[in-house]
Amino acid sequence: MNMLIFKCLQMALLLVFSSRYTIAEKKTQNPKRTYIIHMDKLNMPASFDDHLQWYDSSLKLVSETAEMLYTYKHVAHGFSTRLTTQEADLLTKQPGILSVIPEVRYELHTTRTPEFLGLEKTKTLLGSYGKQSEVVVGVIDTGVWPELKSFDDTGLGPVPSSWKGECETGKNFNSSNCNKKLVGARFFAKGYEAAFGPIDEKTESKSPRDDDGHGSHTSTTAAGSAVAGASLFGFASGTAKGMATQARVAAYKVCWLGGCFTTDIAAGIDKAIEDGVNILSMSIGGGLMDYYRDTVAMGTFAAMEHGILVSMSAGNGGPSRATLANVAPWITTVGAGTIDRDFPAYITLGNGKRYNGVSLYNGKLPPDSSLPLVYAANVGQDSTDGLCTTDSLNPSKVSGKIVICDRGGNPRAEKSLVVKRAGGIGMILANKEDYGEELVADSYLLPAAALGEKASNEVKKYVSSALKPTAKIAFGGTQLGVQPSPVVAAFSSRGPNILTPKILKPDVIAPGVNILAGWSGKVGPTGLSDDTRHVSFNIISGTSMSCPHVSGLAALLKGAHPEWSPAIIRSALMTTSYRAYKNGQAIKDVATGIPATPFDYGAGHVDPVAALDPGLVYDTTADDYLSFLCALNYTSFQIKLVARKEFTCDKKIKYRVEDLNYPSFSVPFDTASGARGGSHKSTTVQYKRILTNVGTPATYKVSVSSQSPSVKITVEPQILSFKALNEKKSYTVTFTSTSMSSGTTSFAHLEWSDGKHKVTSPIAFSWT
Repeated sequence: MNMLIFKCLQMALLLVFSSRYTIAEKKTQNPKRTYIIHMDKLNMPASFDDHLQWYDSSLKLVSETAEMLYTYKHVAHGFSTRLTTQEADLLTKQPGILSVIPEVRYELHTTRTPEFLGLEKTKTLLGSYGKQSEVVVGVIDTGVWPELKSFDDTGLGPVPSSWKGECETGKNFNSSNCNKKLVGARFFAKGYEAAFGPIDEKTESKSPRDDDGHGSHTSTTAAGSAVAGASLFGFASGTAKGMATQARVAAYKVCWLGGCFTTDIAAGIDKAIEDGVNILSMSIGGGLMDYYRDTVAMGTFAAMEHGILVSMSAGNGGPSRATLANVAPWITTVGAGTIDRDFPAYITLGNGKRYNGVSLYNGKLPPDSSLPLVYAANVGQDSTDGLCTTDSLNPSKVSGKIVICDRGGNPRAEKSLVVKRAGGIGMILANKEDYGEELVADSYLLPAAALGEKASNEVKKYVSSALKPTAKIAFGGTQLGVQPSPVVAAFSSRGPNILTPKILKPDVIAPGVNILAGWSGKVGPTGLSDDTRHVSFNIISGTSMSCPHVSGLAALLKGAHPEWSPAIIRSALMTTSYRAYKNGQAIKDVATGIPATPFDYGAGHVDPVAALDPGLVYDTTADDYLSFLCALNYTSFQIKLVARKEFTCDKKIKYRVEDLNYPSFSVPFDTASGARGGSHKSTTVQYKRILTNVGTPATYKVSVSSQSPSVKITVEPQILSFKALNEKKSYTVTFTSTSMSSGTTSFAHLEWSDGKHKVTSPIAFSWT
């Protein structure tokens, strides 16, 4: 377009739009919301001196009052702003606008785990930790509590010369709060404030300071320094360590008490890339959407291009199927498992039966004598459910009694506060079917214990049948060596991956239940406003806790192998993961009590010692991911949104998701296309992979174990001989299946071995 005509058009549009929307902006029925604007930076009109000038001019065409919240350099070419729906629609029609994407709200999804993971053995393998101290782990979360001993920098050398970050000042946070361990801290609040107004600094620090606790917990889990004598009220006592104790930490506060917004998240990722982080840990999640509409997927693609491994939580939507978050193949998606430590509590009923539960209660103990026992569903104000939600209990029926509260509906610890306010003396948290036998310990505000589903049902039966039901609660401290362990946590989100069924997610599981790590000094261990206790360490659960375990392990591997790409690090963690206990039995799913599957744990439970020397790896480049987007039939326009550059899929190439060089296999079969005239017709699909040798030269042979007699699996070639470091060899796997009933699943494993290394990939079959 001629530049003079373009400028004239802009002026004309500005006059029309401003006159139209001066009145519209005043109408409350058309409120503004936040959008992220993606611009076609590569085709900026020559009439503008720089991109910021162009961005501002484009925005002024639709609103004289709107201001840019952030401009983005790496995760996107563009900016974020507040607009009405009409303004956003008009902006999409302007030259140079690629996309106008509404902001999305995301949610936040140790002393034993280093030993449980075998990290003590890595000291010998790594010598003096390799170059671990050169690795910076960026944590996108709620900020940081810098006074924690987990950020002690004693013994650490100078900050890596590659580090370009800084320590931002703000409410209750000074530049001196950073050191050689906590090398950077930033905060991003413009998106949050645009939605909710100015941050209330009476309740929350407008700075990197963590007023929630979540960010301090995740960052110290990933890379906290060793702290002797750590515990929560005496529970889980020992030396607390992050996974990579010598790595550096940089905190990016994007989550506030009202949530996490993609404008702030994108700004945090953008700055983390610019600062020079090596690992990015993000224990947050939102809904699934196409990658070219997903701000976090686009932002993490940019991080991957800069050589940054991104670890994200799988979500806490389990045990329901297809509940995963963060499924982009350039993200390492982490589910949660248990460790071999527990915090036992005991419920003894008036009929003499005793049931084992868990609790982190450490306050005044209940009387030794039995107390009256009631079920919340029978003592409610109006409702007949047993959830113990706020003000749901009738004090006249609860006072002086132990109350059974069903799990779900509101936070577990909050239920104990509801019971306490109603005059109750104790609480039993009862699992229902969704949670099975999973036991998660909490720091209750009155004597309380959690029970599994079977025990909970028995206790309820007793209450309904006994004339005067009673119970006693006792506590057992900390117990180690609990077996079987690990088991897949019931809350851990499960596959299949409904966005891209041919990519298996999650990738791995890691410890995520009852994890001890650093905590904010602002709030108590429950996070409730009525909880006035203050602790330096807290024990909490979630895939938010498993994610930083993998982030820290990735930092450990990066320090040992600085030349490894993000995909190689993920491959090493995946192909060396384990799926069975030492006795040979398969890892169990605590929700069902039966063996878990790759839809639950991905490749398996991480084994960092084995990951240091994986033998062979599946490497994947940015170009490979572009081919993946072509295989999804993305247009050049959509690919530009994700990759921020011009890319046209070659019409001569047949792009296939099956050929993305991923360390696992997900094989969905279409039952409808396999059936012909009522008969079953076989379906054959092929997947191609490339292995890279990162160990000593060796010859590897393949083997396949399958649970599905209806699927024939062949691998060609069956032997791969590597004669040099970084040598690459390809192979093809052919899967032939007769059609089965829709909804059926089955699983297998493919393994390459040279007698020393076992390079294992899970295979998940599904019939839809």
